[in-house]
Amino acid sequence: MKINTLKFKFLLLFLFFCTLGYAQDKNFHIYLCFGQSNMEGHSKFEDQDTLVNNRFYSLQAVDCPDFNRKKGEWYLAKPPITRCNTGLTPADYFGKTLAENLPDSIRIGIINVSIGGCHIQLFDRDSVTNYVEKAPNWMKGMLAAYDNNPYDRLVEMGKIAQQTGVIKGILLHQGESNTGDQNWPKKVSRIYHNLLEDLALQEEETPLLAGELLAADQGGRCASMNTIIHTLPQTLKNAHIVSSKDCEGVADGLHFSVAGYRKLGINYAQVMLGLKP
Repeated sequence: MKINTLKFKFLLLFLFFCTLGYAQDKNFHIYLCFGQSNMEGHSKFEDQDTLVNNRFYSLQAVDCPDFNRKKGEWYLAKPPITRCNTGLTPADYFGKTLAENLPDSIRIGIINVSIGGCHIQLFDRDSVTNYVEKAPNWMKGMLAAYDNNPYDRLVEMGKIAQQTGVIKGILLHQGESNTGDQNWPKKVSRIYHNLLEDLALQEEETPLLAGELLAADQGGRCASMNTIIHTLPQTLKNAHIVSSKDCEGVADGLHFSVAGYRKLGINYAQVMLGLKP
């Protein structure tokens, strides 16, 4: 049976353009975000925080029926971006600030997988199972939202994101639960290199931005950990520290206020904007 040549050519063109529709857009810059409660978003967002930028998106890491959001799909970024009942995060104003300061051709996307109160070991792919088995009851619901493996969920979402954009960096805010842990930089390095391996990223092209904890002058109970956080670039050559100076805290001495999250997110963006492309 002969194949109609004209129809065959049209079929090839159709397949070609369909393939183009799913190609990576190098102008879609994606950032992975992870950590504990300050990256998760502890303080309640306000009306001003819900204004969207049409070049800033978040990839939903969990289903949120109340907001008509489905896991694995992109939406214009609007809090809550971590889970359905979380608050404002540094990632919110990080993304907004990048979008406002980069050319109109650039879109920003973020993926946020964070668990309040967790140790850094929760994101180690080799220790997560053991960590989850011993996790306190109050954490179990948060873990279940990520099928009890936040690291795998972060990688899963990263691979989905890579179908349409390019991962340009990783944001971390964690340390309160590891205060005083001198091995924290090595543990972060291990997770970072696992992410590079699992997502086929290059270290020199993938900066890690690590934020300081609530500062001592804001009543930060874990501010001593900032000294250890500042040693991270000695372990990771492409690690960069984000200052929490003048980022307002709340009375518990652990978390930032909503104003503090806005400034901290802007600080993350300023560090990223200051890096060479």
